[in-house]
Amino acid sequence: MVLVVRGELRLTPGKVAVQVAHAAVMLSELAAKRPSSGYETWRAEGQKKIALIAANLGEMETLQRAARAKGLATVFVEDAGLTEVPPGTRTVLGIGPGPSEIVDSVTGQLALL
Repeated sequence: MVLVVRGELRLTPGKVAVQVAHAAVMLSELAAKRPSSGYETWRAEGQKKIALIAANLGEMETLQRAARAKGLATVFVEDAGLTEVPPGTRTVLGIGPGPSEIVDSVTGQLALL
């Protein structure tokens, strides 16, 4: 599972932590319902998660299209707007879980958070 944070928003560390947690929960729930998602294997192997950073929303949308084209589950976290960003702002893109080679083919060029 990869959690991609939207870099240009410059969220505080606490806000990033919460938004990434939202994405992980949402993506886990979605993947658990998809029989071919690799969810059970991911759970059995320790629930690996990687946090990365994208430059902007456009880059995140490109990543989402690429991930979906490879059959990976994706979710966007849209913030409620109570603290740092306006309501509906997309803050994190979750991708996966899936085989490392497939996930890496989509996100391997991104920097670690």
